[in-house]
Amino acid sequence: MDNISNAILALSLIIIMFGMGLSLRIKDFIQIFIRPKAIILGLICQLVILPIIGFLLIRVFTLSPEIAIGVIIISACPGGPTSNLITHLANGDTALSVSLTAVSSLITLVSIPFIINLGLKEVLGQGTKIQLDIVQTIAQVFIIVILPIGLGMLLKVKKPNFALRMEKPVKKASGIFFVVVLLAILIKERSLLMAHIQEAGFVTITLNLTTMSIGYFLAYLFKLSLKQRISISIEGGIQNGTLGISVATILLQNSAYAISPAVYGTLMFLTAGIFIYWSNMKMAKRTQIT
Repeated sequence: MDNISNAILALSLIIIMFGMGLSLRIKDFIQIFIRPKAIILGLICQLVILPIIGFLLIRVFTLSPEIAIGVIIISACPGGPTSNLITHLANGDTALSVSLTAVSSLITLVSIPFIINLGLKEVLGQGTKIQLDIVQTIAQVFIIVILPIGLGMLLKVKKPNFALRMEKPVKKASGIFFVVVLLAILIKERSLLMAHIQEAGFVTITLNLTTMSIGYFLAYLFKLSLKQRISISIEGGIQNGTLGISVATILLQNSAYAISPAVYGTLMFLTAGIFIYWSNMKMAKRTQIT
């Protein structure tokens, strides 16, 4: 996406993150760190399992070097604010999702260069030393995620009745925004999808579905709550495509490496939409039973 589209998306996410803050409490975050099993498992899914699956897939699939390196790039990226929005719409544990985004974004300042250098060596037989802009990455997470959510939580404390009234309308608005963004991306990137869907589409959707499934299964295996299973599934399988494109075009200075992150960033909205519908149906059924 171009700079104007990115700016609109960032502003929209800031507004939505503020809306999320209206439904969160400080104790929601405290509980996560008092019982850290969920956040540790989520980080393992994001930072360990996801890259391993990425490396396995580029060996299983017959890919051009550019597409293969793009797969490694996206498998090295954290979830980002989009995964927080999807978790919110899917009725997952939003506090867990936000915590994972904040922590993983800091860790990936080190892990992204390490994983991508391994990928370059694996595919091209060479390594390229890359570094992320630490200040820019921290500022992005703070401005788009932490600050607006914090302001929403503050408003909830100061004006609890107003926050309660606004919670449902804001969530509905977030759902509408999600659909609009999905349609806009499909229209804007249709030429890219048509040109590269055959090579990049199948491997990226396999990465997406595999990591989401593994995240959910492991969370179930470790007896986490349904909300936490939903969050870990999303955080493990919905990655920051925009960051992946930036790494490819700015740090590696090769726009061909951005094809896989761009295709992934489009297709993940489709799988996310299906997952949101499924998780809401599952949550509604559980509510009826109880």
